[in-house]
Amino acid sequence: MLKKFMSGNKDVPQTYKPVIEAPEVVELYSRLTLHHQTALLRLISRNLEIEIGDESLMGYEMDFEVVGAMIKATETTD
Repeated sequence: MLKKFMSGNKDVPQTYKPVIEAPEVVELYSRLTLHHQTALLRLISRNLEIEIGDESLMGYEMDFEVVGAMIKATETTD
């Protein structure tokens, strides 16, 4: 029974894995669907500030959705 728990391959925590290079990121991104890209954009937008004119909007204050063949960003109305 103990062998069952001790014998499997353990996943290495992400912080110990090597960082992927730019070509690998581009290659991965090219394989994503629009819905995957939208989900990724939601994650990235947490570190995003958008300034238009005198107004500033934080990325986490935006909603992202797939509309046709585009990703649409709108201000959160909650």
